[in-house]
Amino acid sequence: MFDRPGYGERAVLVQVDFGQGAIEERLAELGLLAASAGAHVEAVMRAKRRAPDPALYVGKGKAAELAETLRAHEADLVIFNHELAPGQQRNLERLLECRVVDRTALILDIFALRAKSHEGKLQVELAQLEHLSTRLIRGWTHLERQKGGIGLRGPGETQLETDRRLLGQRVKALRGRLAKLESQRRVRRRSRQRRDVMSVSIVGYTNAGKSTLFNALTKAGTYAADQLFATLDTTSRRLYLGEAGNIVLSDTVGFIRELPHSLVAAFHATLEETVAADLLLHVVDAGSEDRDAQVEAVNGVLAEIGAGDLPQVMVWNKIDTTRAPAHFDRDACDRIRRVFVSAKTGEGLDLLRLALIEAVGGFHAVTRDSEASRSNSSNYDPLHS
Repeated sequence: MFDRPGYGERAVLVQVDFGQGAIEERLAELGLLAASAGAHVEAVMRAKRRAPDPALYVGKGKAAELAETLRAHEADLVIFNHELAPGQQRNLERLLECRVVDRTALILDIFALRAKSHEGKLQVELAQLEHLSTRLIRGWTHLERQKGGIGLRGPGETQLETDRRLLGQRVKALRGRLAKLESQRRVRRRSRQRRDVMSVSIVGYTNAGKSTLFNALTKAGTYAADQLFATLDTTSRRLYLGEAGNIVLSDTVGFIRELPHSLVAAFHATLEETVAADLLLHVVDAGSEDRDAQVEAVNGVLAEIGAGDLPQVMVWNKIDTTRAPAHFDRDACDRIRRVFVSAKTGEGLDLLRLALIEAVGGFHAVTRDSEASRSNSSNYDPLHS
């Protein structure tokens, strides 16, 4: 299932069942992540535990079994579908004599491969450095305290302290540059709001078809592929909706379950476009057996970045894979809240445009009410009330 001929490193995947459920779906997702990073999956090892082992995560017995699996398949990389503590990672690498990568590092690596814009590259580097900072604890021999002697009397700080200081300086510089870009983005957004243009952000689980939908609606031609995290950089385009006028539609980075917090923090400027939106188009892969858990994961990240209360229209995409007809559902207030479409074939896109036109009408009504309220407030004269 995960074979991708021509890929480089030979990897063994590790999935531990702590009773969280959907193990096969989690493993399938890990396989896609590994392939996206350029690994060729040789074997999969499953384990079942009540809690992680403090030293080796999987325990001594499973770690020994993992070593045998590595030798049998001549693999040179182990990928855990979990977040490992620095100590656990070091212990496993010493025992297995190969590189060990956890879920966070794997996702960061894919982001580094996918980042194209200047801002995207800065955000990925910041997240990688912050992840690395937790690993700078007696991780390598060159970090041991410098010994005295001729030619070895250094500036009085250990290599570890030097690495931490340089890393801290780089992190500070990156945060400063990203803050400037965030400020520029805020200015552009303010000018858009002054023109009373409705802002709509496309959100959803990675590989749900967000960029394909964005291209189908706007003819933007942004990169879209059947792979995880094909889009990292936010792209915005005007979309003309006839008599309803224009809206600004933004394509954003896809979410995933257990998205590393360092990534959420680093991509704050990009994700802020989502927080500032007037409406979210939440794209769901209608053909996925794990779609309910994916919707829950997306809503969890939206809540984390402060966008949990924004109005949503659920877009059930890829109906061409389920043979479901294009249609929409209304809520108790007679608003369109779910649309079934195929961004690939174009089926149902007219219904989605109708949902957007209705949303624009509601947006302008709220804007008029708010302006009238401000006007009445400014004209209020307490002497003649």
